[in-house]
Amino acid sequence: MAYQHVRTASYMPDPAQGTFPVLRHTLSLPAHWEEPLGQLRDHGRPEGRWHGPRRIPTREINQLIRTTAPDVVTVASNATFGTDSPWLYCTEPFPTPVTNLYAATWLRNLPRHPDDPDARRLLAECFRELDTGSLTWRADTIDLLEQQPSPGGTAKPTRLVYRLLPDELAARIARQGAYEHGGRQLTFHQVAGAGGGYDAGSSSAELMSWPPIEYRPTGRGGERKPSYYAATLRVGVRTVPFSPVPRIHLSAGIRRFVTGKVWMPFRKGVSVYLLPEISLVPDAPVSRRLSVAMLQWRNGTTDWRQGGPSGMLAAVAALDGLPSVDRLVKEADHWIGDGKDGIRLAVGHQAAMGRHPIGTGLMPSERRRLIEWAEQALAPEFVPAPKLQRSRYGRPPVRQLTKRPSMPKNATAEELAALLERTERTAADNARVRRAALAATLDGTDLVGFLVHQTDDQRDRLVATAESALGLTEFRRERGPETWVWEAEELTVRLHAHPLGELGSPLGAEDRPPRAGQEHDQAIRERRGRVAEAMTRLREQVPGARIALVELEGSEAFQGPARRTDPKYAIRLGCADAGLVTQFIRPLDTAMDTADAEKDAALRAEAAWADGLRQTGMRLVPQHTLGDRIPSGLNQVAFHLVERRVDGPTGRAQFTPIAVLLRPDAPCVLGRTADTSEWMPYPDLLRILTGRVRGNDLRTSAQQSAVTAAFIRRTLASLRGTPTLVLSHAQDVRKRWPWLTNGGLEVDRIGLDGGPAQRIGLYGKHLRVVRVADSGRDETPQWWAEREEREEELAGQQRGGFGMGLWVPDEPGAPGRVFYSTADKASTQTKLTNDDAKLTPHVNPAGRSAHRPTVNAWNPELLELTLACLQPGDDPEAWAAFVHQQRVCKDDYRDVLGLPLALHLARLADEYALPHDEEEAVDPTAGPVVGTGVEDGPGQLAFDFDTDEDDEDQAHGNA
Repeated sequence: MAYQHVRTASYMPDPAQGTFPVLRHTLSLPAHWEEPLGQLRDHGRPEGRWHGPRRIPTREINQLIRTTAPDVVTVASNATFGTDSPWLYCTEPFPTPVTNLYAATWLRNLPRHPDDPDARRLLAECFRELDTGSLTWRADTIDLLEQQPSPGGTAKPTRLVYRLLPDELAARIARQGAYEHGGRQLTFHQVAGAGGGYDAGSSSAELMSWPPIEYRPTGRGGERKPSYYAATLRVGVRTVPFSPVPRIHLSAGIRRFVTGKVWMPFRKGVSVYLLPEISLVPDAPVSRRLSVAMLQWRNGTTDWRQGGPSGMLAAVAALDGLPSVDRLVKEADHWIGDGKDGIRLAVGHQAAMGRHPIGTGLMPSERRRLIEWAEQALAPEFVPAPKLQRSRYGRPPVRQLTKRPSMPKNATAEELAALLERTERTAADNARVRRAALAATLDGTDLVGFLVHQTDDQRDRLVATAESALGLTEFRRERGPETWVWEAEELTVRLHAHPLGELGSPLGAEDRPPRAGQEHDQAIRERRGRVAEAMTRLREQVPGARIALVELEGSEAFQGPARRTDPKYAIRLGCADAGLVTQFIRPLDTAMDTADAEKDAALRAEAAWADGLRQTGMRLVPQHTLGDRIPSGLNQVAFHLVERRVDGPTGRAQFTPIAVLLRPDAPCVLGRTADTSEWMPYPDLLRILTGRVRGNDLRTSAQQSAVTAAFIRRTLASLRGTPTLVLSHAQDVRKRWPWLTNGGLEVDRIGLDGGPAQRIGLYGKHLRVVRVADSGRDETPQWWAEREEREEELAGQQRGGFGMGLWVPDEPGAPGRVFYSTADKASTQTKLTNDDAKLTPHVNPAGRSAHRPTVNAWNPELLELTLACLQPGDDPEAWAAFVHQQRVCKDDYRDVLGLPLALHLARLADEYALPHDEEEAVDPTAGPVVGTGVEDGPGQLAFDFDTDEDDEDQAHGNA
């Protein structure tokens, strides 16, 4: 029996409780400080480089406060002035001398060139004119539920609510005692600054368990080296489109720690969590929250971000309380066990560091137990949101391929023979459908590809996979070892094998990786040129080649400092220069058991071949089961922003708005960019994305927003006369299409160019718009099914499960435009159960231990589907069901997609966003030209990257 309800970790204010007043002590910057501080900040800065209002940043002083005064909450990354806009908040007033010390340290850090005589003069004038000793804390009563509705009826909490409400609720959770299960307790401590400290854009408060959980694996020879990890909880304020009621989201996960040397990321920071016995700053109060300091690596040297001989940490006399940086990054495991010298330290593990013995994520039963423990601290002001109900449109889409029959365990020989015959017929029928679809995509041309291999066995697996998937065995005309040819009635397939050779060798010199910056840039350029030259020669010998399947070590082989030796990006750039799309596959994993490695390799070969066909533009689009509720001939258009930052794999920035079109009468997936006038086949779209370097005309958010709006308007105009569904991914497009924010949405009105929203009818009678939001930054809550719904005898045991489907909120007064879509457990989790646990011991119903810290726990995320714009007479639930069905692409994918198909294909275009300057043009005859276009005891610490999401975020959701 399918679940009829699912529970979310979402909580709503109890109307019976009214407001939520709390007393806080606040510190404001006097209004008359703004002008002199602005002059001090701007001194020495060239005119003409600023594209907006000049702001006085508090980012560095906020981080200093996060490190040395964790009880203080900062609410903005730029200074605010006047008593109506406090800067700092605290439950108790901070000592005046220490407050003055922070203010003076901030002022000294503002000048761009502090040693410039004019800058020193301005600083001295500021100290004379501004009396830092006059800064005083005052008591204020703040309503943590203060808000105003948006024009579309969505709750809009004030800025302070996003910072202070999570902080208050996290403090309650920390005070309620230990979490206990299976005889083990976890004590949670609040982490400083997660609600608006160094990252002022963050609106969540975080807690982390301490001391670390120790796991010692056993094997031959007894116990091995221990691994360490901790539980995390996040608390955040969120809103739902068109709902006047805000939400609290709780999310649970883990943070894993490193034993051994710490790899420092280039141009990025490492967070150091510590809980000292005494305050780092003399005369400041001692806190029970975890402070967060930052390490950084610059030009071969690691230091505290605010450290150094004249840094801000030194200015407040905090350096003496911190450990030696050199030893910290070399011997992290020296402190991780029992701690040394009154300090316990742990280094947060991130994916870039390579494989960790502890798996990511939590399974639903353990997640449920931890969240239901934490939610007790939210009462009485907040109550759980109503459960989501299963939609009445529960059928999956119609498959174009026939599902293979399953094999019963106790079948007779005759039954098995009949099933095998039926399976063979089904496979042959499915192969014919695939061949016909691929032939239509290729429009009468042959499918010609290269197998650029490192090993013969992986080459042979790809050949066997291609032959099986397309049912080509009886049509084979040529069989290796370098060329394979199949000639079916509908389609001819030619595969040509060539060794990868030195083109797949690591970038840089043999003894070290290339240095970040120009040396790495030159290494990519050189390898790109060699690949383009080699592939161009091959294409001259093999006319019509369009795809290269490349066997190359995966990213896990290029971790830590070796990341810059990964040649994958250069190979993809070079192949694109030669007119080829690329699909990569890893060699056989020799570290695995032989049988498991063979099975894994076969699955990866199937996936690589399927993804290779996807890049030709072939797709089997799910056929909906909603009848005339959905108009025939419906176009699906997905908008996406293809972006790279300068700290990306090629060291260049890119910004390219694109659209992907699934058109019923087009056999090939289509796409276009903001600077093209016509739709093009999907592989052409992928190729032209490589090498595009963002120009100065797209540096600012205003410029990017204007280009995006013009592109969307032009695309919609071109489709005005036909039924069209626009799909947009909220966390992607809304930063340059502000109408897609929760506060910007209005029912059946669309906004472009930053102007007022207009009636959808002005854009035609055939347009619908759906916004899809995922769990990024906890915007949609974590969820689980309650097992007692199907098994009453499990009541009270807090057992959780998964349920795939479309879900309808049961919220009175809502306009019925918001729905939720979920997937089932991933097919790769066949050896996992919903009761497996990482944090505490657990025994399954059979009486066996279910404590499995080493496995990855993958959890399908909750997708929010907002039916923003519909036409009169439309059924919102039916349209939500259509979008949900577009995730269920069982003909092409084993699992439900993380996004609807059109958005999924648009997001995959990011793989080709590899901006890189070219010194010499590649032979234009080879193909399209590529343009440039935490804690329990005193004195304990831990750290992780400040720019990466924690381990749970990486494991949570559909990858």
